[in-house]
Order: sequence, then structure tokens, then C-alpha cells
Amino acid sequence: MLEPELEFHPREKILKKRKNQEKINLIKAILLDIFFVFYTILVLQRAIYYKVILDLRELPFSWTEIGLFLVVSIGIGTIWGLSRTSLGARIMGLAEETKSAKLVSEIFAWALFNLTFISGWLVTKISIIDLFSKEGIEGANRIFSSLFTPEMGIFDDALFAIIETIYLALIATLLSIPPTLILSFVTARNLMKDNIFTFSIYYVLRIILNFVRSIEPLIWAIIFSVWVGIGPYAGMIALLVHTIAANAKLYSEAIESIEEGPVDAITATGANKLQIIWYAVVPQIVLPFLSFTIYRWDINVRMATVIGLVGGGGIGTMLMQYQGLGQWHEVGLIVIMIAIVVWIMDYISAKIREAIY
Repeated sequence: MLEPELEFHPREKILKKRKNQEKINLIKAILLDIFFVFYTILVLQRAIYYKVILDLRELPFSWTEIGLFLVVSIGIGTIWGLSRTSLGARIMGLAEETKSAKLVSEIFAWALFNLTFISGWLVTKISIIDLFSKEGIEGANRIFSSLFTPEMGIFDDALFAIIETIYLALIATLLSIPPTLILSFVTARNLMKDNIFTFSIYYVLRIILNFVRSIEPLIWAIIFSVWVGIGPYAGMIALLVHTIAANAKLYSEAIESIEEGPVDAITATGANKLQIIWYAVVPQIVLPFLSFTIYRWDINVRMATVIGLVGGGGIGTMLMQYQGLGQWHEVGLIVIMIAIVVWIMDYISAKIREAIY
């Protein structure tokens, strides 16, 4: 009598789990549909009606209007999502496999894409006439002729500034490694899903890192230029903060994609969590971690030239000074030096990554 009961119980558990997952997916589908409807209404009103039909330069804004759109979107999105014929339902794998349901979601997807493309075209004010106008081409010729006749008199200063940029990026990358390693393990879902406490830590840190990563190094450089003063130190901290957040995501994803076989084998021996990580996880992620770190140094060299524009030190600060004075021959030398250094760094990092793998 006990055997059938033992066989039935796990099956019931699996069915219950599937039903719960389906409910969660349905909620996600409804939220997606609410967003799609809200986005469509907003684009139709602000980009098409205000910009094209009324040709308004400044778009009016009203919280009442936005609130009304949101209420309408919630109503339409909820009804549409529950019907299982929506785009959100198809994305979440809940849509009905009928021709009519498929046609409805495909038509809406194409309409959404076309609306986005048209509104993007309008917002960016694309004009082929302006691009090939006589005045524009003459101005471009003046600038390019100056850029390709560089002023060599500032070569020594530019060389020192480009070396400063390389070291700025290098120190930011090296200092980011220890905190990134720690954060990568505590933001890897497969290592932190054991209990509610560890999963809460994972979730909170993920939110924080996503927020930090969403702020560009340029903005961090402005913040730290005010905090510690203009110069390479501010630029280095800006790159450091962004590198930690960006690499923590890459590292954690590498941990989440490891083979589970070694983990199960080490776990079966009775090893504790730290032993499992050291003997089963670390050997699988050493090479990806090295590759990501080298690639990040390459990225940081490029970013360091940009953050210098807002007081982050390095060649970017020098570039901003000469560009502001309209000294295009000097700007030409700096641009050529940046291009050469970036090309060399890209080549070296590619060869190192090749050697690692």
C-alpha cells in the first residue's frame, strides 16, 4: 500500500510546482501587456499626434493624462493577457496555439516595432538633406583637413597624457578584481538559492549592482570630480565603480553557467559550501574570469579617454581643452594617438585571450 503512495506524491508535487510557475508566468505576461499597451498609447500620442500632426516643438506634460493612460493600459493589458492571445502571453509561452491568436500577437508585434522605428526617426530628426548640404560638407572638409594635419608641437604633453590614461585604466581594473570576485559568488543564483536569507542577499545585491552599472562612467566621473577634485584620481574611481558592477554581472553569469556534474560529485562526498566552491566551481571559472578582466582593461582604456572630458584626467582632459579652443590641428594629433593606443590595446588583449584559451 505504501509504494503507490510514494510514487504518486512526487508527481503531485511536480504538478503543483508547474501550476505555480504558470501563475507566475501569467502575471509576468499581464505586466508585459500592460507595458506594451501603455507604450503604444504614449508613442501614438506624443510622437505621432504631437510631433507630426500638431508639429509642436515642446511637448506638453500632464500627470493626469499619464495616469489616465496607465489606468486604460492596466484594463486592456489585463483583459488581453488573460485571454492568452496577447504578445506577453506568447513571450511567456502561455499563448494559445491557434491561427487567430498567433496572427493577433504577430500583428501587434509588427505594429509595435514600426511605431518604435517611426517615433525614433522623428525624435532623432533624421535629415538626408542636412547631411549632404553644401555648407555642411564644406564645414566637414575644414575639420577633417585640420585633423589629418596634426600639430606635432604638443607630442610630448600628449604622450604623457596617454600614458596617464593607460595607467588610470589599469589601476581601476586591478583594484576592481578582489571586490568583484566576492560579489560574483554572492550574486550567482545557483550558489545563493539554498535558503531565503542567502537568496535575499543575492536579490538585494543584484538590484544595487544593476543600479550602479546603469549609471555611465561619465556620470560617475562628474560625481567624483566634485567629491575628490578634478584629475586622474576621480577618473580612476569612476572606472573602478563601474568596472566592479559590470564585471560582477559577467562573473556571476559565468558561475551560473558552470557544469553541475563536478558540483554534485563534490557535494556527494559531504563537502561544505566553501569546499564545493573551491574544488567544483573555481576550476571552471578561472579562464573566463581572466578573459573578462583583460577585456575590461581594454574597455577601460577607451572609457578613460571619454571621462577625461568631464575632469577625469588623462588624454580626454587635454582633448577637451584644445577642442574648446577650436585648435583642430592639436585635436588631430590627440585623436590619432588615441586611435593608435586603442588599436594596440585591442590587439594585445585579443592575443592574451587567445593564449589563455
